[in-house]
Amino acid sequence: MPSILSGFLNIDKAAGMTSHDVVAQVRRLSRQKRVGHGGTLDPAATGVLPIGLGDATRLLEYLVEGKKSYQAIIRLGSTTTTDDAEGPLITSAPVPSLTTTDLEAAFAPFIGVIAQVPPAYSAIQVAGQRMYDLARQGQEIELPPRTVEIDRIALLDWSSPDVSVLVTCGKGTYIRALARDVGAALGCGAHLARLRRTAVGPLAVEQAITLDALRADPNLLSARMLSPAAAVADWPRAVVDEPTRQAIRHGRAVPLSGVEGDRACAYDSHDTLIALLAPLGDLWQPYKVLRST
Repeated sequence: MPSILSGFLNIDKAAGMTSHDVVAQVRRLSRQKRVGHGGTLDPAATGVLPIGLGDATRLLEYLVEGKKSYQAIIRLGSTTTTDDAEGPLITSAPVPSLTTTDLEAAFAPFIGVIAQVPPAYSAIQVAGQRMYDLARQGQEIELPPRTVEIDRIALLDWSSPDVSVLVTCGKGTYIRALARDVGAALGCGAHLARLRRTAVGPLAVEQAITLDALRADPNLLSARMLSPAAAVADWPRAVVDEPTRQAIRHGRAVPLSGVEGDRACAYDSHDTLIALLAPLGDLWQPYKVLRST
């Protein structure tokens, strides 16, 4: 295993672990200090958790810009303090007789750009404190709605009281909040019973690796490492010569031919990502230069 690793791991997180637990274990297995995660998963949730090592930690924010997909089981007829199965029960109500057509009609208003109120138990910070910490202290804080986008809600199965759906959505969407709001719309309440994230941007659960597999064979850390460039694969790109590479290393603005838009990435002659750049007049100013360059 190389002494310094830089790239992404597509981890299939097990239930019962926090996202920080996964980071701690990867840090220990890889013997790397710079390890981080993108797109927090609740402890009860499973599935794709992007992990960045080395320089790639600085690119996690771009990796998680992409669409996310989830398989969720929504349990109708009961609400909880946390909007999932982890919190105490608040209300219980009979589940009405519903057809799949009824359910699809109930989900339809939540497809598209919508206003969504985040759950009271969330990692959102208010005055420097996490919402879940404030909620555990008994403080009730009403967060304003946030604009999120849900591209698709596909009904997979309906066996009362459980509805199984596939959700594809943008950044910042809470599936717990979706479950809560659909239950309210149906008049019986609901909470999220189970959640599995199946994709984050280019990372799919079919190609993910478990921590158990990494513990069994630590060599898989490097074998399954994705290039830092995976985070910006769809950005405009330019391959630069050695003098330009050196200028970028020193933070100087450079010309890039054939590149348009409000952001771009530069690669060296070996097709290695070296920097992210923004337009500055007729030039391009590097704002993130990878240390490995």
